[in-house]
Amino acid sequence: MTIALGNFWYIFFIVLAIGLVVGLYFLFRNKSLKSKKILIASLLIFNLLLHWLRLLFPPYAGNPSMILENAWFINICAVSVLTFPFLFFSKSDTAKDWMFYIGVISGFLSLVYPTEALGDSIATFDVWRFYICHMIIIIAPLLMILLKVHKLNYRNVWKMPFCMMAVMLFIICNQVLQSELGIIGMRGDDIFEEGCGYRNTSLIWGPTDDISAIFTWLTPDFMKIIPAGEFAGQPKYWPFFYLLPGCFVYFWILPLLLCLPWEFKHIKSDFIDLKNKFKKNKQQ
Repeated sequence: MTIALGNFWYIFFIVLAIGLVVGLYFLFRNKSLKSKKILIASLLIFNLLLHWLRLLFPPYAGNPSMILENAWFINICAVSVLTFPFLFFSKSDTAKDWMFYIGVISGFLSLVYPTEALGDSIATFDVWRFYICHMIIIIAPLLMILLKVHKLNYRNVWKMPFCMMAVMLFIICNQVLQSELGIIGMRGDDIFEEGCGYRNTSLIWGPTDDISAIFTWLTPDFMKIIPAGEFAGQPKYWPFFYLLPGCFVYFWILPLLLCLPWEFKHIKSDFIDLKNKFKKNKQQ
């Protein structure tokens, strides 16, 4: 049986992710802080190992070119898998906030619309690897908050679009370097080629499908045409830059909504303080 939108296995993995969050929460909620940290660290390290372990199984095993192509930071979820253990062990509250927001958002989207697994047989290792990796991307950061290993701070929300921009630029650098090393195809002479001729799994190089509309409707018109040169005025989305308006909107609004269950009182308190300060200044 293959993975298809709405079929048994599609629903199974979503239910499994929910069940693991609930089960692990109740299993560890009364444990020591050290035990909770060990749980989350173990999940993240296991995920990192699983990312590399896939290279020993089809379709990667015995295919050096495919191994070289996919072992890099090829998309947002791959960056999360490879960096989350280090972010978790860091002392940065912003880094941990970012883990939670990007983990829940990207992991959720991957389970709801599993593009890499659609049409693949459930009997293959890589399908299970795909789902386990993306479930842990959600589960570990969510448990980090639910088990009170880390406390969210809504005041860090303004930094999230910049974190997203940094991740996108990091992916761009990886892909350009891969291209220059011959690991993936070199960019051709056709500047109008979809995705600029590069691998475009995170839509960084331009919109490629209907999902892109969630970003393109916010892209200003001047970012949809070539600004200079012999092709000036021709329709073409600016790579990376066309995503920025949507990046600022979504990665301010969504993190703010996600942190509300934990930060509502903090937001309310700050709002009251600001309101009182405004009244006080007005009366003076």
